Amino acid sequence: MKKVRCAIYTRKSSENGLEQEFNSLDAQREACAAYIASQKHEGWVLLDNAYDDGGISGGTLDRRGLQKLMGDVEEGLVDQIVVYKIDRLTRSLADFAKLVEQLDKSNASFVSVTQSFNTATSMGRLTLNVLLSFAQFEREVTSERIRDKIAASKKKGLWMGGNVPLGYEADGRTLRINKREAETVKAVFELYKKHSSIDEVREEAERLNLKTRPMGNKHSTKGNSILSHSNIHYILTNPVYAGRIRHHNVVHDGQHPAIIDPVEWDEVQYRLSKDASRQRGRPNSATTASSLKGKVFDETGDRLTPSHTKKGYKRYRYYISNRLLGKKDGANPSPAGWRLSANLLEDQVARAVLQHFKLKLLKKLASSIPADEIVALTRSIDELDPNTDRPKILLCTYKVTLRPGQMQIKLHHDQTADLLGIAAVVVNGKCKPACLTRDLLNFDAPFQHRKRGVETKIILGDTPVEQDKTLIKNLAMAHHYLNEVKSGKHFDEIAADCKVSKRRIMQIINLAFLAPDIVQSIMQGKQPTDLTSNYLVRHPLPADWQQQRKTIKTL
Repeated sequence: MKKVRCAIYTRKSSENGLEQEFNSLDAQREACAAYIASQKHEGWVLLDNAYDDGGISGGTLDRRGLQKLMGDVEEGLVDQIVVYKIDRLTRSLADFAKLVEQLDKSNASFVSVTQSFNTATSMGRLTLNVLLSFAQFEREVTSERIRDKIAASKKKGLWMGGNVPLGYEADGRTLRINKREAETVKAVFELYKKHSSIDEVREEAERLNLKTRPMGNKHSTKGNSILSHSNIHYILTNPVYAGRIRHHNVVHDGQHPAIIDPVEWDEVQYRLSKDASRQRGRPNSATTASSLKGKVFDETGDRLTPSHTKKGYKRYRYYISNRLLGKKDGANPSPAGWRLSANLLEDQVARAVLQHFKLKLLKKLASSIPADEIVALTRSIDELDPNTDRPKILLCTYKVTLRPGQMQIKLHHDQTADLLGIAAVVVNGKCKPACLTRDLLNFDAPFQHRKRGVETKIILGDTPVEQDKTLIKNLAMAHHYLNEVKSGKHFDEIAADCKVSKRRIMQIINLAFLAPDIVQSIMQGKQPTDLTSNYLVRHPLPADWQQQRKTIKTL
């Protein structure tokens, strides 16, 4: 008699009750084990390995226990999967089709203890599809019910969980004031009423040592840092401090005590909106906003601060390592650090994110979400333009870390889902796009960086090269001038014939003496980004080709 190796798979959507000595997973396993024992005459043998997923929705295949089980199936270690009900395995028809395909390839099958039918017949397969359709319908109805419950509860002013704002502590379905932290919140509002500038409030917060809430345990601590610009803006605009609860764009009266008087809070919102309107009214404000402010760090962990200079009426924006700015007490700034053109950095980050969406995210999600959603997602990504949609794309970025030759980009979960139109599902009682896993939100992008004085220019490694048409044109003119000189003409005659100044001819003609390999790289657009006509005019290269190559390598 052939031995049939059986593996039991158990799952529970919520974590409620899992802490009990005998929980739902144990009950499922016991029922499945009894069923396997009843099939002993068929050669069924129970494997020792446990495949359990507690507190995970059946709407996704991204489950540790299930992935381990399917891995063992592919390796030929399991012949039969035993589940208490089919919806324990999956609640999605699309996911079920993928699982069945994997099982068929490995000559394995599955059985449900409480739902007995034969999938070898057409009627059995129809029954299975009907059951799975109802399971998927139940999951979707549950999602809608949870969303409606959250909306109704917030309408009543109840606290429905999440990160507790600074100044409060969770107290069941409401909040209670943390007196020590509430003083920090009050100080922020007082500072803003005094200065009417978040930047000045941040500077005062640093001077007064106003900090965020410490989090974590004795092994790792987070928070407990000086309030940043974003922290202060969040505090000033959060209606919770006025005794209210926000649900999407609607604000309801809350059942918790207010830290800030509602009238005072409304006045602050008016001043914030007035200041924002004034900022929007400035010329070119859309192009001068630093979209990556507070998000860019270098390899040492130092934050890059937005800065700018003016030349006439033109404004040039940069992101500069804090250590390059020096200290207020007059100490010399560190010579090592990043000074990047803001427009160029923002453009390269936006293009890197968009490229990640097209090359990696679409490919990964193709196997985990339905085909119609993939089509819609592809359309959403194709409609994004790195120039016109740059602010929306950069809004998705959570953190950008620069290292020599590489930038590491981390994306916000919810903002990315909103940008791409990815629908949310209920996971552990929370609505969120489960398909956007950490490996899809974190990625690396290689780039080239070139020094130009104190400024660094970065270019993505896979960005198409562009020929410097001005430099190529001047190369051609230089060879023309040289041929004219060889024919016996003087510079004055050449200047009169070409209608240019004698000085310009003397500047350009030096380009005719560049090494052949340097000329070839220019024609292919592979020369250093700083090797331009203006540079060569201001810094004539030596006549020796070896010296030319050494000089260009330093650019």
